[in-house]
Amino acid sequence: MHEMVKGANVALASLSENTGSVLVSLEWASQSGEGDADVSVLLLGESGRVRTDGDFYFYNNPVAADGSVELLGKKPTGEGSEDRIVFDLTAVQPGVERIVVAASRYGEARFDELDGLRVKLADAAGEDLLRFAIDDPGSVSAFIFGELYRRQEDWKFRAVGQGYDTGLAALATDFGVDIDDDAPAQGSGEGLGDGEDAQLAAAFETPTADACAEREPDRSAETPAPADEAPGQTVLAAIPAQRDSGGPPAPAARARRPRTAKKKVTLPRKGKKTLAESDSWNEARLFPVSAVKSDRDREMRATSVLLSVMSQVPEFGRRLTAAFGAPAGRMETFTEVALPHGDSPRRPDGVIRVERAGKLWTALVETKTNGNPLKSEQVQAYMDIAARRGYEAVITLSNDVVLEGSPLVDVRIDKRRKHKVALWHLSWAEVAHQAQMLIRHEGVGNSAHAWLLQELLHYLQHDNSGCHGFQNMGAAWVPVRNGIDDETLCRGDARALEVVESWERLIRQVCLGLGGELGQKVLPVRRAKRGSDPGRRRALMADQLCLEGRLQAELRIDGTPGVLTLGADLRTGKLRTSIEIPAPAEGYPLTWVKRLIRKLADAPADLHIETLTDTETGGPRGTLERLRPEPGDLIPKGGAQITGFRLSLLKSMGSSRGNAESGFIRSVDDAVHRFCSTVVLHLDRPVTRKGEPATA
Repeated sequence: MHEMVKGANVALASLSENTGSVLVSLEWASQSGEGDADVSVLLLGESGRVRTDGDFYFYNNPVAADGSVELLGKKPTGEGSEDRIVFDLTAVQPGVERIVVAASRYGEARFDELDGLRVKLADAAGEDLLRFAIDDPGSVSAFIFGELYRRQEDWKFRAVGQGYDTGLAALATDFGVDIDDDAPAQGSGEGLGDGEDAQLAAAFETPTADACAEREPDRSAETPAPADEAPGQTVLAAIPAQRDSGGPPAPAARARRPRTAKKKVTLPRKGKKTLAESDSWNEARLFPVSAVKSDRDREMRATSVLLSVMSQVPEFGRRLTAAFGAPAGRMETFTEVALPHGDSPRRPDGVIRVERAGKLWTALVETKTNGNPLKSEQVQAYMDIAARRGYEAVITLSNDVVLEGSPLVDVRIDKRRKHKVALWHLSWAEVAHQAQMLIRHEGVGNSAHAWLLQELLHYLQHDNSGCHGFQNMGAAWVPVRNGIDDETLCRGDARALEVVESWERLIRQVCLGLGGELGQKVLPVRRAKRGSDPGRRRALMADQLCLEGRLQAELRIDGTPGVLTLGADLRTGKLRTSIEIPAPAEGYPLTWVKRLIRKLADAPADLHIETLTDTETGGPRGTLERLRPEPGDLIPKGGAQITGFRLSLLKSMGSSRGNAESGFIRSVDDAVHRFCSTVVLHLDRPVTRKGEPATA
């Protein structure tokens, strides 16, 4: 991997021959687990400014219509989290000379509070090409990491490393974007219902004032000229020029201005009452599951259903393939294709082909359902076929969830081959998550596409489909649970590590399901103090399981006031879900407590509330049922200062290893969803500086 320093530049063609599509990732870690950042992109013309406001891509405007830019969202890593962007450089319009890659934080948060800050760039095969680490970003709320720029017909990357202390809106304004952050954030419309399109709030609002005033950028961070610039020239990497008028004019419909305040997302409304005479009547479905019997039937049906919807709903197909290096273009999908391999042909479950500008991107698909494992020899054969035929990728699809640093199948890569084939994995839970995000929160092109996605989601969630995601804690679950009960489980037992790996897969799946329902980013927290090696982190968790009999995880839900903690105590058979919320900055303690009790009006009566103080002894606690008539009981005696409150729910956990009604997996999923719906979603969002939206 090419390591870069501030001001350096490199030609992408010198690092890889497969850079028509590139994946840029911003990575970070946080000691508290609450650190978060969002990537953004600006397409600049010859003058160094955006051609139109539509050249600004961020969380409220994540996808370019021509497929040149797509923000893929966040995912957990061994050290923390990463936010990703895929660029189809072959689709970038000729008028775009530079692509600025930046990121921002919310409110009073600053980049110097994050650890391990860096940006990476990978080619279409998923191979990391370069990395630019930021040692001291400074106390800034927005940061330009680098930029892609043209040199003749080639693209180069420059490491910029310039900070802004005035946030995302100011950064975008400096490059000519007309920001409208005066009006309060609007909520999204309700989701699909009654056969109508999903009514979603747009990322651009009707303008209410003239163009924002020009701001002078921070010119203190100057970078030396790259090698291909004139000698002695100094490059002010992020200094804007006049707004570019040489690009295409803004479309008539684009009269609205971008807003950097995050949109509020609401759950979809319920449909009308059914016309069926009784519950025994089954609604006619586009993808029936009643005749699916064998595992082979499930695999063939699931593959055909998924691939057909991908080809018919461009937003969905692009969403699933963008991270794999596929370009934005015309997609066709095929099933049961015979391809020569030795003495007998091989039949992959599916093939995906995407055409753009006369070039083809091709991926073979191998599908497993109903918990069946992937077979290494089968995947290896498809990798060999793809390499010989010049295909770009092999995609495996199963109920399992891949762990970082622990591939599901081991394959041999012939490094002597000039053509590289990428191996990617999708969980059925990820497919369902992406469908939920589109039809319930973000919207698709028309009502027919929304209906197709709704039918796909119904199929995936049906018991007969076999596409249920991770649903088995593994053979080690019962021996480990019994070993904890009779205190015979010792540190170093390999079975404890197997349970920890299954727990990590389960937590990742819970995040996908919860994120799809809420329309928010939900990620497991990776704390920097536990180290960057995934294997080492899991070994420490296995030791904790052996010594204390507990499994623990933390989830960060975008827009909520704290980190949700989930603990499974195998000794007592209890699940604990909890969240700590900080005390308000102003007001009186009794007012805080009364307001908190009112917000928890619909919470379970057995919710535990504990007052957190600045003393080691802690504060008073009690159940919501007892505290409702006497909220003053939460005020600590002796003048201790209240620092926050901890809210907790206890629930009995399932004992079996599977996903049955009495299973452990079902009980964990139910506990998290109950706690979020009845407690977390009713709490105030974090308070930021006065007059600023909490999520801006």
